[in-house]
Amino acid sequence: MELLAKVCKTEEMNLERLFARIFVAAGGLFWVAGVLGMDLGYRDKGVFEAAQSAAIPLAITVLALAIGWFYENLAGVLLLAGSVGVVVWGVVAGWESGVWFIMMAVLAAPMLIAGVLFLLAARMQRICELRG
Repeated sequence: MELLAKVCKTEEMNLERLFARIFVAAGGLFWVAGVLGMDLGYRDKGVFEAAQSAAIPLAITVLALAIGWFYENLAGVLLLAGSVGVVVWGVVAGWESGVWFIMMAVLAAPMLIAGVLFLLAARMQRICELRG
């Protein structure tokens, strides 16, 4: 009996996929609502102009979900790179500590968690295929 044997755990793999997709979808809905609220409440844009602005985070979310559905490794790497990109953006822009906290909590951390979950699910899929 191997102490560190790789075991296929399909329930764990499916939960990782589910939670990764939930993080991506919930984050996308958050940013769509945020852009709509900003455009309607602060920029005094019309409904159609606000919807056009909100279409950008919606499209990014749908694209991330589509990539994650078929190419988990690619989605994981892209989400991790996006998380690093947020940190670089913050350094370049010189964010204040409050902005850092908010951006880490609502953008970088969820992308990091979803990316890791996609990579873990892809790894478990590979283990299951090799053991199968």
